[in-house]
Amino acid sequence: MGCGSIIPSLLLSTTCYGGVLFSSLQRTIVVTASPKEGQVLNAGVDKITVTWALNKTEPYGIDSTYKTIKVKLCYAPVSQHDRPWRKTEDNLSRDKTCQHKIVWKPYDASNKTTQNFEWSIGRDVPTATYFIRALEYDQNNMEVAYGQTTNEKKSTNLFEINGVTGKHTSLDISFVCFSVFSVVALSVFFYIEKRKGKVASSVEQK
Repeated sequence: MGCGSIIPSLLLSTTCYGGVLFSSLQRTIVVTASPKEGQVLNAGVDKITVTWALNKTEPYGIDSTYKTIKVKLCYAPVSQHDRPWRKTEDNLSRDKTCQHKIVWKPYDASNKTTQNFEWSIGRDVPTATYFIRALEYDQNNMEVAYGQTTNEKKSTNLFEINGVTGKHTSLDISFVCFSVFSVVALSVFFYIEKRKGKVASSVEQK
């Protein structure tokens, strides 16, 4: 008997193999972020301000099961192409779209005002195109709702981050020192070999 035939439709948000389907979640959270569409930010330098709130059009009490909110930086489709380690999966337990934590905090159902958080972009964030997503979790740490700064196709309000690509100064200095040492050592070696050759030649002539 198949998985779908033994599970009531209202429980289909959880698959037989574990994990919640993203397609089953309600978009009840309004999420905005400070970067403008197409803006380029720098990892290790710039900051992002994220704001979120329950959509005011949602019925009263819809967020009664929300216990935790997790806001993440997510890869846009253009930066997922030919990169299986960033692949989007409907099953959230296998999804690799959102890999960078921005903030995780308890959800306060009594607070209906907009909340915000200022995040410093880490130096480990790679060069890519991104959007931001917030996921709501229940008391069992299962996803129950979401919100994001882009549309369903993940094609609007995208921004870019330039990752840290330059070599560290100390590494550059070490490399230069090693190179100089190698040149000096090689010169000394040739000088010694040349002296040995002259000495041997003098002995033979005598």
